Order: sequence, then C-alpha cells, then structure tokens
Amino acid sequence: MTQIRVGIDIGGTFTDIALENRGVLTTCKVLTDSARPEAATMEGIRIAANGSGIELSDIEQVIHGTTLVTNALIERIGAKTAFITTEGFRDVIEMRSENRFEQYDLNLKLPEPLVPRKHRFTVSERIGPNGEVLLALDPEEIERLAARIADGEFESVAIGFLHSYANDAHETMMENALRAAASELSISRSSSVSPQMRELPRFNTVIANAFVKPRIANYIERLVALLRNQGIDCPILMNHSGGGLISAETAAEFPVRLLESGPAGGAVFAARLAEAHGIRRALSLDMGGTTAKICLIENGTPKTANTFEVARTYRFKKGSGMTVSTPVVEMVEIGAGGGSIAAVDTLGRMRVGPRSAGSEPGPACYMRGGVEPTVTDANLLLGRLDPKGFSGGKIPLNKQFSRDTVDHRLRKAANLTVSEAAFAVTETVDENMSNAARAHAIESGRDIEKFTLVAFGGGAPLHACRLAEKLGIDRIVVPPGAGVGSAIGFLRAPFSYESVRGLFQRLQEFDVDEINAALASMESEAQAFVRAGAGDVPTATRLVAHMRYAGQGWEIPVGLTYKKFKRKHRTLILDSFERAYAALFGRTIERLPVEITNWSLTVSTDTPPVGRLEPSLKAIPADVSGHRDLVDAALRKIVAAAEVRRAEMEPGQWIEGPAIIFEDETSTIITSAYRAVIQNDSSILATRKVN
Repeated sequence: MTQIRVGIDIGGTFTDIALENRGVLTTCKVLTDSARPEAATMEGIRIAANGSGIELSDIEQVIHGTTLVTNALIERIGAKTAFITTEGFRDVIEMRSENRFEQYDLNLKLPEPLVPRKHRFTVSERIGPNGEVLLALDPEEIERLAARIADGEFESVAIGFLHSYANDAHETMMENALRAAASELSISRSSSVSPQMRELPRFNTVIANAFVKPRIANYIERLVALLRNQGIDCPILMNHSGGGLISAETAAEFPVRLLESGPAGGAVFAARLAEAHGIRRALSLDMGGTTAKICLIENGTPKTANTFEVARTYRFKKGSGMTVSTPVVEMVEIGAGGGSIAAVDTLGRMRVGPRSAGSEPGPACYMRGGVEPTVTDANLLLGRLDPKGFSGGKIPLNKQFSRDTVDHRLRKAANLTVSEAAFAVTETVDENMSNAARAHAIESGRDIEKFTLVAFGGGAPLHACRLAEKLGIDRIVVPPGAGVGSAIGFLRAPFSYESVRGLFQRLQEFDVDEINAALASMESEAQAFVRAGAGDVPTATRLVAHMRYAGQGWEIPVGLTYKKFKRKHRTLILDSFERAYAALFGRTIERLPVEITNWSLTVSTDTPPVGRLEPSLKAIPADVSGHRDLVDAALRKIVAAAEVRRAEMEPGQWIEGPAIIFEDETSTIITSAYRAVIQNDSSILATRKVN
C-alpha cells in the first residue's frame, strides 16, 4: 500500500500542496508561477516534505491537477493547428448550433473558432450513421493533403469526419497518411478523443485536444523531468475532469480530459466529506484566488455530465462558449475569487470579475505591483483577514495599499466611503455566487434551501456564512484542510477511465447483440487504461445511457446496472429512464418512443469506504484568544468578533458568531446568525441560531 503521497493543485493564483504521510496530512500554499508552473510545484513539495519530516526520495506517488488546459483555451495559447473534415462540413465549428442565447442583442459576440477557416481542410468521403461507407476515401487525395499540411508548418492536426464514431476507418487512413508525410506532427482523431454523436461538440472536442496537446505534453514532460531530477522517482498521475485519476501518458495524449481537473478534485473532496457526515444533499463551494466553483452532490456523488462549455463570452449564458464532449463533474464556475478585480461601470454599479489579478501581480495588498482593487483587498479592509497571519504569515498584507486602491478606483466613482466601497465589493461577489448557485440548482430541479453548504478553498470559508444567509441555507461544514481541499481530493480519488460511444437505437428496436458487443469493447478499453496505471486491482464498473424522447433535441443521463443485456431488460431500461426524467421535469410523456444516443462506461478502482462520523455530543465553549473588529454584512455594522485558532479547538467546542476561526491557509467567518461546533473529524459545523 502506498504510504506517502502528494496532491498538487495548480490554480490561477495559488498552487496547493497536500502531502499525506501514513495518514497524516501536511499542507501548504505557494503563489503560482505562471511562466513555469512546475517551479512553484517543486517549491511547495519541498515545503510540505520538510514539514512532514521526510526526504523527497521518500515520496511514493504524485497526483496532479491543473487549470492549464482551461486557461490555454480561454487565452487562445496553443499550437498552430489544422483541422481536416468531410467535404461540406468545413464551417460547422463556425456556424455552431445557430442558437441565439441573447435573442435581442444585435451585437452578439461568439467565441472565434480555435482553427481559422484557412487552416480547415476537407476531403471527399462519407460514412453513414450505421458505419456504412457511402463514399470511399481516395488514397491519392489524402496523400496530397498530407503533403500540403506537412509543408504548412503546422504543429498539430485534428481529424473529424462525419459519423466516424460509428466507423473510424477513414480517420485512421488520414492519420496514417499524415504520419508518413510528417512524423513529428501531433495528431488527434475524433473517433479516439470523443467517439459520440453530434458533429459540432465532437469536432470542437478534437480541435481543443489538438490545440493544447503539444503544450500540455511539453509541460508534463518538464514536470516529470524536474521531479525525477530532484529524486522523486515514483508514479505521476493526473486528476481528470470526471474526478478520477489517469496516467501522465494518457493525460498527454488526451489533454482535453484535464479540463476542470482541479475543481473535480474539490468535488471528490466534498463528496467524501458529505458521505462521512451523513449529508444526503450537499452544495460544494470551492472559492480560490481566481474563480468560485459550485457543484451539487447527492448521496455522496457529485453531479456529472458528458459535455462542458468552456470560454463563455457571456457570464451564466449557456451557448456563449465552446461546447466540448468529455466526461466532467458538472459545476458552475464564475470569476469570483480573492483576486477578482472590482470596478464601477458607467452606470455607477459595482462589478466584480471575471478579470483577476492572479498571482502576478496579485491583489494590491500583496505589495507585488497590483494597483486594482480585489475581493482580497475588500476583505482585508472589512477585518476578515489578519494582515500578519495571511498564509501562515508567509505573505504579509499591506492594509494601506488596499485602502489606497479602493479609495482611488472605487470610492470616488461610486460616491461611497472606503468602508462602504469595500462592503459593496464583498456583497457583489456574494450575490454573484448566490445567483450562480440558485441557477445551478434550478437547472437540476432542486430546492437549494434543503442542501448543506460545504465550503473549501482559500476564499470560501470567508464568504460561506454570508452566502448561506442569502440562500436560506441553515447548515455549513468547513472541513479540515479547507484551504487546499482540491489537492486533498486528489488523494481520495479513484483511478478511473470513462469510455464513451455513440450508438443510436430506438428502445423499441433494442438490438441486444450490437449493444452487448459495444459495451464489451468499451469495458475492455477502460480496463486497459486503468490497469496500465493502477495494475491488476479490484475495479467497479458504472454504466450510463444518454436517452431522450423521440423528437427531443437533447438527452438526459440514465444510470443502469452493468450487465449483459437481454431483450427482456428493455422494460427495466425504460423504467429507469422515466424515473430519471420525472425527477428532472416532474412528469413523463406518454406514447412517445424513447431513444438511446450515446453510452458511457466507467471502470474505476475501489476506494476505501468512508467511515460514518458520529456528531460531537460535547458542549464546551472555545477559548477565545482575542477580538477583532469585523463588518457583519447582515447587520450592516462593525461588531467585535472573537478570534479562535482552529488548531486549538477540540471536538465539541463551540463558539457563537460573530467569530473568526483562523488557520494558516484560510479563516472561517462565523456571522452573528450562526453558531459553530467542532466535529469529531475537526470539521467546523455552523448552524443557524434559532430565534
């Protein structure tokens, strides 16, 4: 059994490290090095190793999650990429779905395609939806195109032919021709990256994979080399967007699976905590330095999806980004982090995000050259942060720098005092997060007031109580290690791989032989990837069918028991679909045939069962170390908040709000409406006071 493991989460502002040495965690945060992210990673590992009293060579496993893929797509920093597709479909990625997400906006702005039109090429070929060859591929034509691309100084090529999910022969022929013409080219095939129905998301996905593949492969190679040079000679795994682990080699081949890999680790962290505390419905809030991520967790499982929208041009607007098809933990992400920049618009309204000061230069109070006011600056002015104790004292904060930038950039424009302007910043960011949480819950057909808020990340414990007040939530849990929650989540994630396949069938015409053959192939593929990284260990298999009523434009995921299907199982599949449909929409539709479009099959290693925690029954007042002036948002006045060091609180100790429970990586603000009790796992449970 692996005894010493390291989880690494690289965010836009901080790089979080969690080192587990035989069950004992040592954590730290360092500022992200945007030019050389592996350098900050190495610095953090050294700090954690020293704190744990081990040598670097003692580390037996490294697990890594990163936002590099997401950032590369948002910032359009990638390889010079060519796209090859079926004749007549060159402009699919530019025509998109023709959906106007903002119906009356005459100046509607859509994301530009990653590949400009002059770099998109076509060949004469056609495969039908059942895999039949309607127009054969001409070997001479593809050889000429391969030679043209080889002469075009392209770094990467994406291949996406119509209906290649049903028959990949033509894509394979094109790939072979390209490798013969230019062996150094990075090549991605849609039939390998995303073999699912619908050409738009499939084309987007393979293009995104090709666009970031050379850069991510180079980064992974640099990271592995640096770790090896420092004596860390152990397996290096990556957390993927579905919340599981894959090998570094698989990640380099399919980097699109690393979209949202860091936040997915946070969802795993929150899910296991919720299961341990017997929380059936949890709302996880992961607020870091750059963004806030919100995810619904029910019965210990985060909500998942097979599509994800990246680089939205309009906040909260579905359809304004680029849709990719990859397994992902479903969450809403907004530009609401500690480094999010505040400004007053031309109408005198306070705006926060999505721009961020990041780690370079960072908020003004960091004294690293930042001149724009951020959420961190506002929190400092409102008394929520200790200028001498931030990040365990490693990053001293200058309150005067925050005061000056809020005065210069916000106070005059909004005609407020400095304190009022700082309060407006935090209220705006809290309202942004509450709106996002409400929208996410409503889209999933859930009543958010019945959920328990699980807050982690460096910023979430500062805002959790105020957010819960706005949402009408009565219970909040802040887990131990909250400041580096995603990194800890990596250490709890299973090794897993999700195989997807487009296979359209009407349920009335259920072809069990075709379905069983496809599922057997998918299981074999997934098992091979898992065994390559985890070895021959016990695994579990999860099956999901994406289903809809005939005539509908989109599907819902339906969990099924994995088995070799027989004709009689058609009724069980229909019942499962109707239950899932009714849970989402409150009703089913009679006399409409049901269709299956795509299948996904996940093989994952077994994870240790989560032990159920008993609630703490003690009732001991906490020892207060001092008081600090704090602006209570609900009361809209300054209150004297008790200060308590979290490490000195024992299970059963409680404290009434207003209070500040501080630790090295974050602080938890308990507002006047809540009472906090330390639980047996050192979690903070805050519950609303009964009037």
